[in-house]
Order: sequence, then C-alpha cells, then structure tokens
Amino acid sequence: LNQDPIETLFAFICSSNNNIPRISLMMNRLCIQYGTPLGSYCGKEYYSFPSLEALNQARVESKLRDLGFGYRAKYVTGAAKYILTNHSKLWLESLRDVDYNDAWSLLQEIPGVGPKVADCVCLMALGKAEAVPIDTHMWRLAVKQYGLKVNGNSLSMKNYREIGGMFRSRFGEYAGWAQAVLFRKELLRTKK
Repeated sequence: LNQDPIETLFAFICSSNNNIPRISLMMNRLCIQYGTPLGSYCGKEYYSFPSLEALNQARVESKLRDLGFGYRAKYVTGAAKYILTNHSKLWLESLRDVDYNDAWSLLQEIPGVGPKVADCVCLMALGKAEAVPIDTHMWRLAVKQYGLKVNGNSLSMKNYREIGGMFRSRFGEYAGWAQAVLFRKELLRTKK
C-alpha cells in the first residue's frame, strides 16, 4: 500500500481501543467538519481529509470530543500541532526515505503515537514492509501458533520487540504483510 501518510497517521491515532466501523465514522466526521467539499455523487457529499492547519485551530479538540472522539481528540490536535511546529508538511512523506527503525522512532515523538501506531503508519503509508504492528491478537498468535515464549502478562516494549522480531525472522522483509494476513485470520477466528 501507499496510503497518504497524514490521513493514515490520524486514522491510526483514532484506532486505539476502537473498532473499524467506529474508526470509519470518526474519520468521516473529521472530514465533514474540517475538510473541504469535493462534490457529490449519488446524492452523497464527499470531503477532503483536513489539512494540518485545520486540525490545529482553536477549539478543535472540544469539537472532536463533541463528535465522539473522546480522549483521542487531544491526540489529533496534538499531532497536528507537533508536525506543524517541529517539521514541514512533507515531513511524514520524507520518512519513506529513511530506514524503518528511524522512521518508527521518529513517529513515536508525535502525541498519541506508540509502537503499534508507528508500525501501522510505517507499513501502510511509508513502504516499510518489515513493520509488524503487534497487539493482543498477534501476541496470542505468536505464543499459540509459533510457540514464542514471552515474559510477563503485558505487552511490554521488550515483548513487543521480541514478537515483531519473531515475525521478521520467520517472514523476512515482508513480515508486515504476513502479519496483516494472519491478523485478519485471527480476527475472523475470534469472532466465531
């Protein structure tokens, strides 16, 4: 995939403790509220993804809370402000040209971005096929299906790195895409 890095970043910031239908609803509300109209098709209006400047305006956080973003509202506005204050608008795109580990670390300087969100952005928008987003589904899969032994009962940074490393050593340079297929399969299995 080669998704737009800004849109991908904000979608994954909103993905924390969330489900796909609700994330889609939030992104749609964000575009309607702060994007620009693109036109209509079959009676439905479409909007662009908001600019960083639009998301950095006064009272955006409050409005996003009203729109159901909850605690994520401060991360949306914080991420926009961070990028505009510390980098150029093209900074996220420029991360396509740096190595995976550097991009992963730099992304985590953005408010609301932890290891998993950084890996999701690396994989979906920055061309880093070795990025392996890890959550509890993938942790369970690594332990049950691949016999990985991890310490403790939490997804610590040590465990996160160990699980990602296991997927990279098993699936090589396309470990992130292998993870995406396995993740989908795991979701379908757990819904039964």
